[in-house]
Amino acid sequence: MKKIKTSLVNACMAGGLAGAMTFASAADACTRLVYLGANNLNMTARSMDWSEEIGTNLWILPRGMERDGAAGPNSVKWTAKYGSVIATAYDISTTDGMNEAGLVANVLWLAESQYPEYDGKTPGLAISAWAQYVLDQFGTVDEAVKHLQSEPFTLVTDKVPGQDRLATLHLSISDASGDSAIIEYLDGKQIIHHGREFQVMTNSPSFRQQLALNAYWKEIGGTVMLPGTNRAADRFARAAFYVNAIPKSEDTREATASVFSVIRNASVPYGISTPNQPNIASTRWRTVADQKNLTYFFDSALTPNVFWVDFSKVDFSKETGKVRKLDLGPDQRNTYSGAANDSFVETKPFKFLGL
Repeated sequence: MKKIKTSLVNACMAGGLAGAMTFASAADACTRLVYLGANNLNMTARSMDWSEEIGTNLWILPRGMERDGAAGPNSVKWTAKYGSVIATAYDISTTDGMNEAGLVANVLWLAESQYPEYDGKTPGLAISAWAQYVLDQFGTVDEAVKHLQSEPFTLVTDKVPGQDRLATLHLSISDASGDSAIIEYLDGKQIIHHGREFQVMTNSPSFRQQLALNAYWKEIGGTVMLPGTNRAADRFARAAFYVNAIPKSEDTREATASVFSVIRNASVPYGISTPNQPNIASTRWRTVADQKNLTYFFDSALTPNVFWVDFSKVDFSKETGKVRKLDLGPDQRNTYSGAANDSFVETKPFKFLGL
């Protein structure tokens, strides 16, 4: 396992850039960014861009839940130390969420991902539970990274529901202090990029190559010119510039508005299709996680209102906390407004997709 910890990667050779940009043009979409605000008013935002209905609902998951890694008889097992609010994909996978310590986890598509071969003899973790594994057990990025460095499990992927392709994902995590990490699997090996400077993640090419591409745009300067297409590398450049250009406001409402404006700038218009680039998909929903005030905002492309979950009004306790679901409806069309805590309904926990 290789760990990359500090400064951004220098721009690569012209030929390498051209190759990376070719990969970027064929990438599935999604964008994640971390806003480092005044007085630790830190927030993480992401867009979910997908070519079809992804079956997303919101769930409240209390502490004390017993987990199984859904990777067969030798699945890794753990007990949830932290409660969390999460967004699912197909109600078989945690794709986004924040726990009660302010740790945020997001999974995004990365076509270049290659995971180790799994022989079933060592502890396994289904990729559907990867984000939840982190949310359940860790309060800070540093704590999570130290654990993941030991490679306590083999990550096991599976086919995307309804599609004839394996899920190829990378994971981003951030905490209330603004610390951040990106975890990828390339050529069967885990690679971790750890540091506050790693604020943005999109899709292809690999994160190292994205940093090299972004170095080029940093030299030009965002006030002079920024790339405007929906490609992953272009969204990365826009998000990286704007997330540090917006004001570092101490006003939570202003900061939230600024962060939403950046993630919307990196979104793909709803219903758009791109000739010869079938994997660039419309933005279906966005989230903003306020990691200081512990508020999780949700914004569907097909509803008029942003709504949120106020963690201070959630019972995450093992003794009295209940698994609860907020039904977002087909294509996340159900409309909620303001704090939606009371609209969650006690529900049987979903099962992670696995072996």
